[in-house]
Amino acid sequence: MLQDPRVQRLAHTLVHYCCKVKKGDIVAIYAAPVAMPGVTAVYEEVLKAGAHPVWMGISEELDELKLRLGSDEQLRHLSPLELHAIKTIDVRIKLWAEENSRAFTTIDPSRQAMASAARKEWLQTFMERESAGGLRWVGTAYPTIGMAQDAEMSLSEYADFVFRAGLLDHPDPAASWRKIRDKQQSLCDWLNTKAEVHFRAPACDGHDGTDLRVSVDGSTWINCAGENNFPDGEVFAGPRGVEGHVNYTFPACHLGREVTGVRLAFKEGRVVDARATKNEDYLIKMLDQDAGARTLGEIAIGTNYAIKNFMRNTLFDEKIGGTFHAAVGAGYPISGSSNQSALHWDMVCDLRPRTATNGTPITGGTIEADGELFHKDGNFLRPEWRF
Repeated sequence: MLQDPRVQRLAHTLVHYCCKVKKGDIVAIYAAPVAMPGVTAVYEEVLKAGAHPVWMGISEELDELKLRLGSDEQLRHLSPLELHAIKTIDVRIKLWAEENSRAFTTIDPSRQAMASAARKEWLQTFMERESAGGLRWVGTAYPTIGMAQDAEMSLSEYADFVFRAGLLDHPDPAASWRKIRDKQQSLCDWLNTKAEVHFRAPACDGHDGTDLRVSVDGSTWINCAGENNFPDGEVFAGPRGVEGHVNYTFPACHLGREVTGVRLAFKEGRVVDARATKNEDYLIKMLDQDAGARTLGEIAIGTNYAIKNFMRNTLFDEKIGGTFHAAVGAGYPISGSSNQSALHWDMVCDLRPRTATNGTPITGGTIEADGELFHKDGNFLRPEWRF
């Protein structure tokens, strides 16, 4: 990876386009040692910008030890150093580089819920500072063998996928992302005039499909074009109310767990019924960790058509062109959400035509805004919004 010129191009894009690092900024770079070539490239770009880089090492192994051996007191403890950092840094750049996404699968879900709840103040501080413009941040994937295995690819294939999804094969990735931002802004401007979005998907493989009405009256649709998540490709808003039910097409991945066959029913904005065909106990414990975890904090439409397949990585999966996703738990104040929780869990529903497990063709889904159909079978009906 060290010799791959795309790593340096990634670093340049993260520092200058995504985070707009300027002289004097304190820039925290969060990554595991396996991502050191990426850390080095980002560190170099931050120095060139005249800012102050700090590497903040993270470790799956240490996190696993704490979850397995920590006392309840230790699991409920939020490090004052972590809290101080999120209150004072100017820029946060995180390289996700999982080596074993299954490291936490045998951990008692209640212990994970306890540890997650302890980070509520951290997450709220992060969202408030980001919404107020005091914190710039970006998260991206740094290819590892473990991530490639989850995606059922070789490391070189996975690296090609990651860099292609970020448009790093383009001569000027930032210019390409600016074009996407302009196109998505037109969509956001239109959605910002609407009061309700209605998502529908047909029944398939034994479930009753999706029929979800989300109030966005007074919400703000946010244009995601690489400044925060990288690669990117979505527009999202903070729901004001939710009614109906959703059957998520893909497994819902969170903190090293994979929950399949998730069905959530909403009434007056909250989950009133939650089911899953696998790891339902984990789903329920996450939703019950605090008062805000059963409230929908985000509704979004994926627009990155360079990402086509489920990768078991939310960074990519929530961006798949032709899908929508909804996050239970904390919402971003900038989008109009006031919901607070230690949880923010994105789950993805496919709206593209597909084939059932028995081989039967299944039609795609639809999205309407105030009764107007604008998205069908996984794509936008207006040519100016097609990607």
